[in-house]
Amino acid sequence: MPPPGDPGDGPDWRYERELFDAGVRPVAGVDEAGRGALAGPVVAAAVILPDGEHPFRDSKTLTASQREAAAERVRAVARAWGVGFATAAEIDALGVPAATVRAAIRAVRQLRPAPAGLVTDYLPVAGPWRVLAPPRADAHSLQAAAASLLAKTERDRWMREVADPAFPAYGFARHKGYGVGAHLAALARHGPCPLHRRRFAPVARIALFPERAGPDR
Repeated sequence: MPPPGDPGDGPDWRYERELFDAGVRPVAGVDEAGRGALAGPVVAAAVILPDGEHPFRDSKTLTASQREAAAERVRAVARAWGVGFATAAEIDALGVPAATVRAAIRAVRQLRPAPAGLVTDYLPVAGPWRVLAPPRADAHSLQAAAASLLAKTERDRWMREVADPAFPAYGFARHKGYGVGAHLAALARHGPCPLHRRRFAPVARIALFPERAGPDR
């Protein structure tokens, strides 16, 4: 078996197998979306797949329509899956790493059967389970890849269907809260809304100079 970092190396059960060989079952894959956005939640997902081969890949390698179709397949075949959110206010209060762990724990606690082990994307999710947290787990673990699909599509859906109608001036349906030019321009014009992460530098700079923002500017 090639080492996990080999180019072209696709997702498989290598990390889960380490836990299986130690008598740890069931094992869930965990991944998140939205850590680097300026607005909106961090969303984490946890997935337990049945043994066997699955076509799931890291969500970042797929188009939006491919992600949606693959996420639907994950929900159809998974033994268990869950999705957890950490809000912008929690991100400001706790910082991104701790808020991401909180979202992941919320996702994992939805799983039935409860997992005895986790494979996460470099995320130390402490709890009553064993954890393997290699970097880029979503590129190498089938279950973490499946979780990445659910986390990304669920966050995108929330930004389209909840955030955008609530605060239409920011264009959340298009950029999902990330720091693209159109979002930065809207932030400069209108100032931050309740979904913005006040500790993130572009948002904090606007908050320091409120005279630059406002509906008439």
